[in-house]
Amino acid sequence: MLICQLTDLHVRAPGVAASRVSETNMMTERAFRRVAALRPAPDVVIMTGDLTEVGGEAEYANLARMIRTHLTIPVFQVPGNHDRRENLRAALSVPSTDPLYLQYAVDDFPVRLVMLDTVVPGASYGELRPEQLEWLDRTLAAVPGKPTLIGMHHPSFGCGIAHMDKIGLRDPEAFAAVIARHKQVERIVCGHHHRPIFGRVAHAIASVGPSVSHQVEFTLDPDDPGAFLFEPPAFHLHRWTEADGLVSHMVYVEAFPGPYPFLTDFDYPGKT
Repeated sequence: MLICQLTDLHVRAPGVAASRVSETNMMTERAFRRVAALRPAPDVVIMTGDLTEVGGEAEYANLARMIRTHLTIPVFQVPGNHDRRENLRAALSVPSTDPLYLQYAVDDFPVRLVMLDTVVPGASYGELRPEQLEWLDRTLAAVPGKPTLIGMHHPSFGCGIAHMDKIGLRDPEAFAAVIARHKQVERIVCGHHHRPIFGRVAHAIASVGPSVSHQVEFTLDPDDPGAFLFEPPAFHLHRWTEADGLVSHMVYVEAFPGPYPFLTDFDYPGKT
């Protein structure tokens, strides 16, 4: 099974750039084309939040158009702090029956997908409220024997980029305590930080996907206020097999020179 994770699209209304200089509409469309050209094709696309820049109706309409145009495989989303639940729910087919949160499980694939809504309206940080943690506990307990991937926007582990850690998931210990009770959770995939980052939550590997638009500048200076830059846009492709479990690859959106054949010299010592 191939799970394509796209995150932090920051789609705008047509003709509008994000933060005045980031042409996120163009970059999102390029990412969709790249995903559509993958062979073998992914089985599913998950989008882990910040689908739009300000959560406007015109932004979701533009994103819905792009999805219809380029992606024929199933697509599942959760919101990020730049999104608005009501507009997302109205514009996209999010299979959540919860009256408030956009949270749900997808049981149609060899890997179970559990999608979490970490949004706090009016805030940049994330949170899972007690009723959401109870829902997560019940949902995981219902299917204990199936490998499970959790998708969410806000990371629940510190990464050392101080200005982003300040707006991560609040009370990460409560979330980790739920995960620790369910050993079938193999991976927790997030967005928000606009960089490829890996950590651990309880027994599960946790990862942050790079943005398909602009990236957050790398810094471990605790006093750095933060900025973004145009490092190459990319996404994660999570491959699951019974033999290997979940293995993740970072795939760049842009095309680079090549491919060139490996032509080794005659005296290459590893030839046999």
